[in-house]
Amino acid sequence: MTPTTTEVRPAATRAAGPWIRFRPDIEGLRAVAIAAVVLFHAGVPGIGGGFIGIDVFFVISGFLITALMMRELADTGTLSLLRFYGRRARRILPASTFVLVTVVLAGYHWLGFLRGDEIGADARWAALFASNFNFAAQGIDYLQSQSAPSPLQHFWSLAVEEQFYLVWPAALGLLIWLGLRHATPLVLGLAVAASLTWSVGHTGTWSYFSPATRAWELGAGCLLALVADRLDRIPAAVATAMAGAGLGGIVVAALSFDDSTPFPGYTAVLPVAATLLVLAGRGDAVLGLAPLRWLGRISYSLYLWHWPVLVIGEQAYGPLPGRTRLGLVLLSVVLAIITYAVVENPIRRSPRLRRSHLLTAAMAVLLIAAPVLVAEWKKSTPPGAEFQPRLGASVPHA
Repeated sequence: MTPTTTEVRPAATRAAGPWIRFRPDIEGLRAVAIAAVVLFHAGVPGIGGGFIGIDVFFVISGFLITALMMRELADTGTLSLLRFYGRRARRILPASTFVLVTVVLAGYHWLGFLRGDEIGADARWAALFASNFNFAAQGIDYLQSQSAPSPLQHFWSLAVEEQFYLVWPAALGLLIWLGLRHATPLVLGLAVAASLTWSVGHTGTWSYFSPATRAWELGAGCLLALVADRLDRIPAAVATAMAGAGLGGIVVAALSFDDSTPFPGYTAVLPVAATLLVLAGRGDAVLGLAPLRWLGRISYSLYLWHWPVLVIGEQAYGPLPGRTRLGLVLLSVVLAIITYAVVENPIRRSPRLRRSHLLTAAMAVLLIAAPVLVAEWKKSTPPGAEFQPRLGASVPHA
């Protein structure tokens, strides 16, 4: 789950035109998604389907990433993969590396060296954007409570996104190079249909974490971005109704789904289609409210922080009352604000990094290596004293 620049056409455009101007409703939609995920993980009653917030993020990400690429093509006539991956590195790596290193150190401190070694191993996979394969190989069931879930388990969604973006921009660039840009919607549509079919036909741990069963969700957002400039023909009243219906669909999924819902498969069509409706119709009247936009801005950092804070708290001190979990969520918000202001935003907007592909590449290598090196260092450091934490408390939702 990663954020991108929220830009579209002029303010008068009602629908989801992909170029030029800021879209406050997308920031608000991010806020809805992160709220669903955090409340679900905090064990708030009635939000049994809050995990669909991740699927909402997938669609938003596909839409915005493709909109940015279409804007570059419109402006320059070309698509620079170096520029694309440079933007991704500056956007994703600073905050994720900061959280990974902190969680590894926190795991050793609060949960002991044995558990710390396990968390360090998960951090290596997360740093390489392969967490989904790691947890699938372990047979993790994301929707079931577990005795000791990894504090880095939520990095699976970040891995799926980055694996998708290793393929999609390169595929688009290849189509352009071959002179087949006009075939892009057809090729992408076939890929989306194949991924959805595979998702419906397969269940289990690998299905939940696999990029093959999740690609259609990101691809659906990409398809919308390809045709978004035609959506401004939709009458205002119809566009508003679309956004309202889409937002209602997201809420229905979050409230009605639970850990017994087969997912992703056909049930994921509801939150994905609902998100497409919101993006196509816009919902500025509700989603453009300042508090939602603020929460949407810090949603990436909040996603990274909330899960390890909740999990380490539960595993260090045993089952926690609701008031304490609420306090941990608020702590996550504070950490997200600090990370956004001090780490995420300054590096993403750094003029020096944006001017130099070489400097950005060097930064990326260092940030990817940092969690791996810290994990190796802690693993090779003899423990001063064996610490036996109260490990094994069930977390409300894994």
